[in-house]
Amino acid sequence: MSPLFETIKCKDGKSFHLKWHNARMNSARKEAFQTSEEINLSDHIKIPEHCKAGLFRCRVTYSEQIEKIEFLPHRYRKIESLKLIEDNEIDYHLKYANRSALQELFERRKDCDDILIVSKGYITDSFTANVIFFDGKKWWTPDAPLLKGTQRERLLYKRKIEVCKISPEDLNRYTKAGLINALQDFENMPVIKKENIKF
Repeated sequence: MSPLFETIKCKDGKSFHLKWHNARMNSARKEAFQTSEEINLSDHIKIPEHCKAGLFRCRVTYSEQIEKIEFLPHRYRKIESLKLIEDNEIDYHLKYANRSALQELFERRKDCDDILIVSKGYITDSFTANVIFFDGKKWWTPDAPLLKGTQRERLLYKRKIEVCKISPEDLNRYTKAGLINALQDFENMPVIKKENIKF
């Protein structure tokens, strides 16, 4: 089995939302590797001095135990358009280090910046993020994402977003979409106009 990984936001020497990453990592380790031993990421993540100014992605690769911890400078990617791509077989409910199936779908985006994956008639996720949609009053996220992202779980817990089924035909209910992940929350997520979501 492919190793799994967590991507953690580190900015100016601070790691963000570790309890959400701990919860997902330990749940995934139990499912994938049948281990009940808990790991606390705060015991393992030590931000190097040269990474204490600016924005970094801390990538933790793990199986039964942590295998590698890397710190990678991060720049936000400009995303202004999305292409709907259908795949009814894809399974990414664990955060596998092998992302080849997602990469193949991403390569089909044509002239768009990113993709929205449609599985079994419903919108799931983008290439690297969960998606949320704004109806003029509330933000909504698909009820069956490929991967339950930590930012998504945190915003659901705080009741800043809600869940519902969202099909391509439902897109007319919304005015815009946002892409959220560990490094992208409401303050810095890409926002895409509905008219820039292509079928």
